[in-house]
Amino acid sequence: MMRLLTGILLLLTSQAVVLAHPGIGIVSDSRGVIYYTDLSRVWRISPDGKKTIAVPEVHTHELWFDSLDNLYGEHLWYEGDATGKWGHRIWKRSPDGAVTDVIPSRTGFRDDYDDFHFAWDRSENMYWTDGDSVTVIRKRAPGGTATDLARRTIRRAGWMTISRSGTVFLVDGADLIAVSADGAVRTVARGVTADESGRAPADERHSVMGLWMDRQENIYVALPVRGCVKRISPDGAVTVPDRSASPWKPSGGLFAANGDLWILEFSPANAVRARQVGPNGVPRIH
Repeated sequence: MMRLLTGILLLLTSQAVVLAHPGIGIVSDSRGVIYYTDLSRVWRISPDGKKTIAVPEVHTHELWFDSLDNLYGEHLWYEGDATGKWGHRIWKRSPDGAVTDVIPSRTGFRDDYDDFHFAWDRSENMYWTDGDSVTVIRKRAPGGTATDLARRTIRRAGWMTISRSGTVFLVDGADLIAVSADGAVRTVARGVTADESGRAPADERHSVMGLWMDRQENIYVALPVRGCVKRISPDGAVTVPDRSASPWKPSGGLFAANGDLWILEFSPANAVRARQVGPNGVPRIH
């Protein structure tokens, strides 16, 4: 319920952001059911592998659950060149499958904040970035007011994930930084988009996408520009535990309760799929 109250505050900002990247939304509920977006609908994959449509006809980039297993996302649409207008609504899917609107259809984009990258911790505190030349990492406690956790000059704020201890891991251009619960900022790894020779891509915008963690609090980053997922240990060591088969590229991921790695992938033809990797390393495509 708390994410219903906080989640409606923040989803969309500018047309440029909306059009420039695929979705990163792949999440799991408390029963181990996987949900992911392909920007046209949200798919549901049950633990036995059965795949069905959970929410039809929604253009959503991110997904999130509250503590009651309610699933939330946005739907964004363009009316056409005749009007040049955009519209959006924010929806909720309850565990029984009923889909209702949290914010009904209306014109324009969500612009409550300057950026739309955000995350929650296990206590349902919400974190997000705000600002341009100086980025503020903000935090809102359940039912509380927003506070500034830290301020930092960031080249380009990206996606976030939160550890059990409340540390915010955040993309800063091509670097991964950490903001502790007391506001201290440190760089965990630099140049995560670099190839084996250390060369960075010509254009790093959206070269780092979804972030997630494993039980040992290693950070995983989806790097579509390299076609791989990199793992960054707490001490900053970088390895490559997974590569997507060309022409597929990773945009998000998660670890399921049973330990399986799930990768959300997209292709140049705008196809989207979820790839499940079990303990034997053999992938299963969904």
